Amino acid sequence: MSKRHIEECVRDSLQGYFRDLGSETPDDMYDMLVRVVEKPLLEVVMTHANYNQSRAAEWLGLNRNTLRKKLVEHKMI
Repeated sequence: MSKRHIEECVRDSLQGYFRDLGSETPDDMYDMLVRVVEKPLLEVVMTHANYNQSRAAEWLGLNRNTLRKKLVEHKMI
């Protein structure tokens, strides 16, 4: 799966979101999108890193403390 494919999936999902909204006005879309994408990203990366937070943080380009904070926010630790 390429970066382009992921972008297309996100684009398609957002188009569907707007279709489902109909005439309603969206609210806090940025935060919503970050929340719904961040958790599965962390889950998959942590699994592939064998739950090694230092390795996962490196792969994600995050500081280990930042990763740990995000894992706590998503109730993953």
